Amino acid sequence: MSQHILIIEDDRTTRMRLAAYLREQGYRVSEAEDAEEMEQILTEDPAELLLVDINLDGKDGLTITREQRARSRVGIILLTARDDQVDKIVGLEMGADDYITKPFDKRELSARVKNLLARIADIGQAPQGAPPVEEFGPWAFDRIRRRLVSVARTEVLTKQEFDVMAALADHPGQTLSRAKLAELMGRRAMRSNDRMIDVIVGRLRKKIEADPSKPDWILTEHGKGYHFVDPASI
Repeated sequence: MSQHILIIEDDRTTRMRLAAYLREQGYRVSEAEDAEEMEQILTEDPAELLLVDINLDGKDGLTITREQRARSRVGIILLTARDDQVDKIVGLEMGADDYITKPFDKRELSARVKNLLARIADIGQAPQGAPPVEEFGPWAFDRIRRRLVSVARTEVLTKQEFDVMAALADHPGQTLSRAKLAELMGRRAMRSNDRMIDVIVGRLRKKIEADPSKPDWILTEHGKGYHFVDPASI
């Protein structure tokens, strides 16, 4: 069955154009005018991806993002106006995966939707018995606020740090190549000399490891990539 995308947009013209274009791309698309209609649709037919307008009447897109992220890992792309820079940042902090600016470029929309759905599908293929990691050692991974919390301190994560941390924590005990991590981040194919992942992993180790030079959690598999130690195996 085709992947299900739900558009929550109160402007009928914008909503219909979005829906028509995505259907042309082969997706199964539902439309909702507001949060109430969205909930009715999701109850009967869960979606893989939500396209949510930030400036909805009633319950706005930021509130929808916060509520949905607290209950599920559904993909969320926010639809924003060109001058909504603050709302974009807040939306990402609340757990949105991405945003696109209206009026949108169709090719850009298609690429962002395709990349996010690929990440969601890949995460869903993690083997049974290895659920996503939410707590490890002294740390709790707060996905909603994009931070790591311990009794001693809180470490706020940048978007790139959060994306890498989430990818590793969603695949505990599995070795992920740099290219795979980049793909899960929604980044285009990496050049062979691109060491971006190494830099981000280094920053994460400084935040969570007692000794970053001798990590306990994010381990290097030489020639293969990185893997996050499954706390259940310790």
